[in-house]
Amino acid sequence: MTEALTVSAIQYQALTGGIVPNVEEHVRLIEDAESHGARLVIFPEMSLTGYDLALLSADEAWLRLDDPRLGDLREICRRTGITAVAGAAHREPDGTHRLATLAIHPGGSIDFGFTTHLRGPEQALFTAGDGALLLELDGWRIALAIGADASVPAHSTEAAMTGADIYAVSAVYTVEEERRLALHLGARAMDQRMFGVLANLGGATPLGHSCGLSGFWGPDGHRMEHAVGTGTEVITAVLQRGALGKFR
Repeated sequence: MTEALTVSAIQYQALTGGIVPNVEEHVRLIEDAESHGARLVIFPEMSLTGYDLALLSADEAWLRLDDPRLGDLREICRRTGITAVAGAAHREPDGTHRLATLAIHPGGSIDFGFTTHLRGPEQALFTAGDGALLLELDGWRIALAIGADASVPAHSTEAAMTGADIYAVSAVYTVEEERRLALHLGARAMDQRMFGVLANLGGATPLGHSCGLSGFWGPDGHRMEHAVGTGTEVITAVLQRGALGKFR
């Protein structure tokens, strides 16, 4: 168990062209995060394609179990020792469609987590999951949330009950949602006495233009670090276990 964990939140403006070019850019950004000492890297919701549900009419927009297009992501995580969390639409072997987060581990394995609380047109495309995926890294427990999960207090409460130290949100917050973003992340962190992390999708999306503000919140609910723009940016923080002890 480590007393500190270095985490990078990647505010990411997805590239056009599908999964392959975005995997290549994820690799570059993981290398950047490694230079800051990161052990864990969090990318936004749908980071491997961008949040454009119309693209999902194409079969190649969906990830599958053991998808060969993830080979370079597996390799960079193996080489750097980083655990990376990315976002995509996932088709399970039985054909179930999921709005997913995937955690790529240094050993090559991939864990999938699924959005619990779908919103708007997502409900017609995806099947909801059942709670946050919980990762364990260097003695820390990290609960992964996607999109609207962060707006539902019960989602983080259930994560806290499993012993989560960090609530890491991959999402899309747009212009005029700045206050909503701050309340969601600050309240989830403060109420559950854990660190909050947000990786917000950057640039323009069909939902609107990103409001940026990816970053970190302490267990007191105060913002620690945040992005300065609305495009691609790497934000890194060293999270100290001692800060949790003050509130637990």
